[in-house]
Amino acid sequence: LWPTPPRTPPSPPSPPSSSFFNLTKSPPHLPPSSFISQSSHFHSHLISLIMNLSSFFALPFLLFLFFFFNLVSACHVADQKALLAFKSAITADPSGILSSWKPGVDCCTWAGVTCSVPNRVTSLSLYGQLDRPNAFLSGTISNSLSNLPYLDGIYLVNLRNISGPFPLSLFKLPKLLYVYIENNRLSGQLPAAIGNMSQLEAFSVEGNRFTGPIPSSISKMIRLTQLKLGGNLLTGSIPIGIKQLKSLTFLSLERNRFTGAVPDIWGTFPELRILRLSHNKLTGKIPRSISSLAPKLSYLELGHNLITGNIPDFLGNFRALDTLDLSSNYISGVVPKSFRNLTKIFNLDLSRNSLVDPFPELFVKGIESLDLSYNKFHLGKIPKWVTSSPIIYSLKLAKCGIKMKLDDWKPTETYFYDYIDLSENEIWGSPVGLLNRTDYLVGFWGAGNKLNFKLQDLRIVKSLKYLDLSRNVVLGKVPGGVVGLKKLNVSYNHLCGRLPATKFPATSFVGNDCLCGPPLPACK
Repeated sequence: LWPTPPRTPPSPPSPPSSSFFNLTKSPPHLPPSSFISQSSHFHSHLISLIMNLSSFFALPFLLFLFFFFNLVSACHVADQKALLAFKSAITADPSGILSSWKPGVDCCTWAGVTCSVPNRVTSLSLYGQLDRPNAFLSGTISNSLSNLPYLDGIYLVNLRNISGPFPLSLFKLPKLLYVYIENNRLSGQLPAAIGNMSQLEAFSVEGNRFTGPIPSSISKMIRLTQLKLGGNLLTGSIPIGIKQLKSLTFLSLERNRFTGAVPDIWGTFPELRILRLSHNKLTGKIPRSISSLAPKLSYLELGHNLITGNIPDFLGNFRALDTLDLSSNYISGVVPKSFRNLTKIFNLDLSRNSLVDPFPELFVKGIESLDLSYNKFHLGKIPKWVTSSPIIYSLKLAKCGIKMKLDDWKPTETYFYDYIDLSENEIWGSPVGLLNRTDYLVGFWGAGNKLNFKLQDLRIVKSLKYLDLSRNVVLGKVPGGVVGLKKLNVSYNHLCGRLPATKFPATSFVGNDCLCGPPLPACK
């Protein structure tokens, strides 16, 4: 089967940077090292003072300062010992993330280590880079971290091969405020003792392999502003105790195996801005208490669940909403007229439900991503508010009952389009004029229409990677420019001639009039 176009709605940024080359910067949650700023200010006063001293007093005083600042700037010996023990538990470091961690070198200068007064380690920040295959660490998290009493932030992000259970040593760190252990291979269950870390302000273990339920003790972590457990294998229902975390601004539980109804607990989160519950097995209707989040919520993601019922009218009151994802559920009925109030919406995904006409006209200033595919709409034409949008990156209107000549569609702006999916409609004419005006197009899906044009007239830009024109009335030859694509399907058209040398299977070309050459039979 031809893959559905990739979804590309922007995600809100995670607090720590993911740059592999940014290891020595303090995490943004942590204040700049007060020692550095204070000592720089102190130095300026000292220089002024020294200038006013006689040379007799200045030399001994300078010697004193030299030994004093060397003494206080070097990291504490116990902290260095703890960090070296952490390094010893790392079994592979192919890109040299920890290459600066050497005995005899001030550990406050090591990559990923931040110190403050009094020369103690306060932050450990190690980031891999997902697009660099060798930028990772293998090993476990040493219990030696419990010997860093001033540690208030630990960031082990995108290191990929850090394994083992949740590090119990973190429970012994009274000053710890921020825990980000993301995109690794930690496994087992989250321990019930996690509730004892009630001082935490941010806790993220997303992108690991944790199993079992969320411990009920999580209700004790009342200072949390961010709780991110997405991308694990967690099961059970979402615990009611989460409603005690009234300071949350970011709650992410997506991409797990949670079951049961979406809990009706949302009236206790006055500051919540991001709620991500997608890609689970949650059932029931969208609860009424979610309406309490309207003043500040900007991201609401409930897609890929088993949610039923209608879209509640109160969702139109979310005037700060940037992203709404209700895709791949069992939602029926009409889209409420109140959606006209969503003037700030940039990413709207209602695809793969059972929604029916009419679809309201939206008053948006610009929409980045719109997906209404595979419902029961009969739009007739592409909506005017879409055509007039000044910025749009992803437009997916597959099987939306569109009946129009594609040449007549003249959107205000085509320059920014990345993805266009108009599959399974009743569209005729030629896409050449539209697609030849796009410079950054990544994918075009037009399968199952009545498009009629010569394929060699289509300008294939360098950015184009996905092209599906199957089951149309496409004529001419297959141009050599298709060799740069990742996916191509021009099957069941009226193409003729010798195929260019490509990597695509025969299924990409079958059902045409007279195509020949590998992977099809040889030309006569």
